[in-house]
Amino acid sequence: MTEFYILMGVVVLAFGLRSFDHAVLRKAGAVCVLVASYLAPYFLSGSHVAGVAGVLMWFLLPWIELLTRVRRLRLPLRKSLTHQTPPNAHRFPHLSDFTHEIETEGFTHVEDAGWEWEDLRQFFRIFYRAEERTQAAICLNEQHGMGFAFVSLTSRTLEGRIYRTWNFPFGQTLRTMPDVRLNQVPNVQSFEELLAEHRDFLERLGVATADLVEENPESIPELMEAETQLQIRHNIERGVIEHDTHDPEKVRYSWRGLFYVYGQLVKDMVKLS
Repeated sequence: MTEFYILMGVVVLAFGLRSFDHAVLRKAGAVCVLVASYLAPYFLSGSHVAGVAGVLMWFLLPWIELLTRVRRLRLPLRKSLTHQTPPNAHRFPHLSDFTHEIETEGFTHVEDAGWEWEDLRQFFRIFYRAEERTQAAICLNEQHGMGFAFVSLTSRTLEGRIYRTWNFPFGQTLRTMPDVRLNQVPNVQSFEELLAEHRDFLERLGVATADLVEENPESIPELMEAETQLQIRHNIERGVIEHDTHDPEKVRYSWRGLFYVYGQLVKDMVKLS
């Protein structure tokens, strides 16, 4: 009976710590969940191996999704951005608020574009600020009736390098190209803060406005499309994705790619815990 009370105490402590907003306390709560996952099978069997297996269960769960859905996922080799009608307030209730924030900082709305493939949808609202030679974009990703949004800032140099600051909340599902530098700041509270982070990012790397390309705003969607194709080609060369056996115009994750995505998921589990 003592073992049961110990286990319940750890579980209650875990839920209590997870209820706080402080990152350290929440992570301590996640550790308590792992401790409880170890203690339950250990108390039942008396085996430390069973306890370790209970902990490893959490890290093996992502493979269910990877093997049942991601491995069977087929995506088009070429993703074409086309003009899209903005999603309604039910699908994207914060679009107007994000737009107002970005335009307040001097960015001009350029285009609404996106692409759709089966149950995958991606919408972009694109902006440009000529004074800083910087592109901003609001993105809505939707899949299986669920979605999340993020905002990015992109500056391109005359030498072809790309510097991007964004609040994308998860790890990358494809490898980043060598000429792309990412500055991921998922906890920013406003576009003004994101813009300050991007300016600081460029300053730290010694990139001045004079080093950046003066974009033609109307050509930005085509430029984004071309960069996506380069990333797909890079990941094919790295073995992360491969041509589908039955349709060479589609790609799928290779086994190497599944292990790469698994590593990203584990990192997200640790960061978001």
